[in-house]
Formats: sequence, structure tokens, C-alpha cells
Amino acid sequence: MRLLIAILAAIVVFLTAAWAAGAIYYSPIPNEALRTIVAVGFVIATIVTFALPGRRGPRLIGYFVIFAVIVVLWFQIPASNSRDWQPDVAMTPYATMDGDKITIHNIRNFNYRSETDFDPRWETRVYDLSKLDSGDLIAVYWAGKPIAHIMVSFGFGDKDYLAVSIETRKEKGEAYSTLAGFFRQYELYYVVADERDVIRLRTTYRNPQEQVYIYRVKGSVKNLRRVFLDYVRSINESSEKPQFYNTLTTNCTTSVWLHTRINPQSPPFSWKLLLSGYLPDYVYDLGRLDSTHPFAELEKLSLVNARAHAADRDPAFSQRIREGLPMPASVPAQPDA
Repeated sequence: MRLLIAILAAIVVFLTAAWAAGAIYYSPIPNEALRTIVAVGFVIATIVTFALPGRRGPRLIGYFVIFAVIVVLWFQIPASNSRDWQPDVAMTPYATMDGDKITIHNIRNFNYRSETDFDPRWETRVYDLSKLDSGDLIAVYWAGKPIAHIMVSFGFGDKDYLAVSIETRKEKGEAYSTLAGFFRQYELYYVVADERDVIRLRTTYRNPQEQVYIYRVKGSVKNLRRVFLDYVRSINESSEKPQFYNTLTTNCTTSVWLHTRINPQSPPFSWKLLLSGYLPDYVYDLGRLDSTHPFAELEKLSLVNARAHAADRDPAFSQRIREGLPMPASVPAQPDA
């Protein structure tokens, strides 16, 4: 029993020390060399402390006191909407409501020539909540099956579509790092966009081009509207009180799942939320996608790259990329669940 406790304590110390070292290295201390020295010094001091002979109980208590201080200081790092942002995330979206009329400001609809060469265009549009009748899951792949970027799109009578992509908000000159994403390095950002922006960016202008799949989702209109309003609420909250992105807990996929929690009988947590590329498989297994095709066939039908290339800048882009997509007949009539 003592050996088991010692092993568990060693694992906990190892994991917490690794996290603390990362938190120190990615802290707001402006001097990178100093951050590196302090982070490495913390790890070395931890190893030496527990390697020395003698009673380890008091040292364990002291270690966790220091670790708790690091955690408290880490939580004091403030998120901000006022940084020198990259142009594609420069404007903060927000919404105003008047009954069923929802006005969304700073909708992104860029004119791209390449991923980094574009004409910024931010728009204000009005949507009628009473006409919201479809929701689509969009999965974007670039590095194999396990990992995908997940977006959602809300359809209003097959006339207007509004896409929402939850991403990191990067400053000018800042690159994305999966490791840095664990340590309050990026604000969480809701890209609220025309589909010609967020889909064509990935199918046409990124190099290499990414594979984009659109899945029409089953569910009651009542639940769909609740999810949409929850998105609107979070968009407004982020505009007033920004929050941090986290690679594991607050990312493009877990955030989508959290928005579905507004509804009764929302999907339970699954490991496929962490390996986001398998999210469409998971939603299919839940019976929320078209079930007249095996998933492998549905997946092939849902790839929209060729249609996106053909539609290009057509104002009917959203309608054209959905041509031939299996549409669950029960979307407007599904019981509230």
C-alpha cells in the first residue's frame, strides 16, 4: 500500500510539475530567457527536493503549497479583446435582439485571393429566429482522420446561412501552438461568417487545400433555436468579457458540445469529442444524421470541395454546395429531444 501511494504521489508530482513548468514558460513575463530559466529551475528544484533522503511528507506539502500559488497566479492572467489582432479576427462580433429579429454585427465575409491576401469585409445582417429551421455540422480535415476543425451553420429557410467557427484569436505575428493552447496564450474567438468565407477559405485558398464535409443534422426546431440563442449569448458574453481558448477543454469541438447542453437529452460526453475527427461518426451513431446510408457512404456524399470550387463567389454558394446532400426529413418535425 505504501508503495502504491508513493507511485501515485510520484505521478501526480510529475504531472503537476510539468504543467507548472509550462505555465511559467508561457506566463506574461516578457523575457523569454528568464521564463525558460525559471521553468527549468522549478523542474530541477522539484526533482532535487524529492530525490534527497529523509521524510518526504513535509516536502510534499510544501511542494503543493508552491504549486497552488502558481495556479492562483495563472488564473489571474486576464483575457482581452484589445490587442493588435491579425486582420481576420480584428473585429469582435456581437448581436442585438428585438423579438425574433436578431441583428448580428461584424459578420466576416472576406474576398480572398489567397489565405493571407484578402479584402476585409465586415457586415451587419438581420436574421429572423422564426425562420431558423436547419443546423449543419461542418468538419474540416487536413491531417488524417483523428483531428478535424468543427464548425456549425444555421439555415434560415434555405435562403440565408450563418456559419460559426470557434477558433483561437491570434495577434499579429503570432502562430498557433497546440502546447501553448493549454496555457492561456490565445483568446477564444467566435468567427461569425458567411459560408463563402469560412468554407471557401479552406476548400480553395489554403495550401494545401483542406477537405470540408457538411452533415445535415436531425433535431427539433425548438432545440435548434435554443442552441442558436445560446451561441448568440456566448458571442455577446465574449464581446464584453473575453475568455481563453484551451486546447483540451475549450476548443472548437468541446465548445460546440457545451452549446448543445442547453437542451434536454443532449449528447453525452464521448472520447470522440477529444479526437474531433470522429465527431461526425459519433453524431451518426446517436441517430442525428441521415440513416438511409451507411456512414462511409454518407461521408463521401458530404464532401463539398468540388461543389465549393464550382460555386466559388456565387451568391447562391450555400445552396449549391448542399445539392445532393442527404437531408434528414425529420428536421422540422422531430420531437423535442
